[in-house]
Amino acid sequence: MVADITTILDLVFGVIILFLGLWVYKIKQYALALYLALAFGIFAVSYLEILLGVSSSDISVIFLRVLASLVIIYALIREALVK
Repeated sequence: MVADITTILDLVFGVIILFLGLWVYKIKQYALALYLALAFGIFAVSYLEILLGVSSSDISVIFLRVLASLVIIYALIREALVK
């Protein structure tokens, strides 16, 4: 199996954003950072699946990416509605 550099970079950046989001949440108690950390952690799992040989059209990869996108959408709507 030949690892795709784009998938590796997506995984690395996803993990970095996961830890940065958790760090910001710990310091500032900013919920948006926690939701973004969760979403990018989910994206990272989908990239890890691809690196482990799962097809990008597999239902688990698609489900994880849709879930991560929905978490981001929810977080941004929640942030927009907070007074």
